[in-house]
Amino acid sequence: HNDVIIVQVLIAIFLYLNCLLLTTFFKKDVFRSSMRYIFFAYTLMSDCLYLMVTDILLLLSFYRIVMQIWLCILFLIVGTAYNLIFPLTLTLMTLERYVAICMPMQHGALCTPRNALHYILIVNAISLLPISISLLIYSASVPVSMLSEDSVCTVEMLIIHRWQSHYWSAIIQLYFVIMFVIVMFCYVQILKAARKASGETKKSSGKGLRTVLLHGFQLLLCLTGLWCPLVEAAVVQIDLILFINVRYINYIVFTLAPRCLSSLVYGLRDRRLFVIFKYYAVFGLFNKAPPDLPD
Repeated sequence: HNDVIIVQVLIAIFLYLNCLLLTTFFKKDVFRSSMRYIFFAYTLMSDCLYLMVTDILLLLSFYRIVMQIWLCILFLIVGTAYNLIFPLTLTLMTLERYVAICMPMQHGALCTPRNALHYILIVNAISLLPISISLLIYSASVPVSMLSEDSVCTVEMLIIHRWQSHYWSAIIQLYFVIMFVIVMFCYVQILKAARKASGETKKSSGKGLRTVLLHGFQLLLCLTGLWCPLVEAAVVQIDLILFINVRYINYIVFTLAPRCLSSLVYGLRDRRLFVIFKYYAVFGLFNKAPPDLPD
């Protein structure tokens, strides 16, 4: 029970910080006109939804509460898709930093708010693809009447055939390799730009390099987390209590940790965001109006 309370406290803190950062984003036009901030706000919104859904599933699993399979499938669609949306959006943010530093002349044309929305739609489509295929296989393998039956809600229930585990493994490895290659490419190119730059340009390149490193670390945690269902699928065959404990640890390390880094480090280290964030964090008690944004 203490473990569950700790998770609820961490999620409450995380959601509070995210809501403050989202309030900051929507209060200033300059944030809504920048692709970088649009991507960041989208990660915050998707993380809030993902954590609420997965927290419900974690509580149901911990207390062994069953639900009807059709409702479970709805939770799994959201949870699985948004589990992929976070690392994919981080990859987009890394590419935006690469374009800003290594292709500054093209940045204005490629990184517009309108294009940001198009890229987000593409990310959502890519994220929904694996679970959509799994649902098609599941619907073709089980009778419709089974959807009204009760079951403990886990992603493993969608695996009807043994080869589906290999399918998930192949998809995860494909996503892992593609995102890893993109982030490493951007990191190397920004590192080269930082070495060649001087003065203010060098300072900007150095900051971009640190941002990509942060994205890389978050991505490593997220991509490692994509392997968790495969590990949990093996553990659940051994012992249910061990499965619950492993899922709890995986949830803390590979779900909460990288998403907390996004708001605590990336959001709060941005001078513009932080100035406005401080105002809303204390409910404007010390200032009558939000302060001006720093350059």
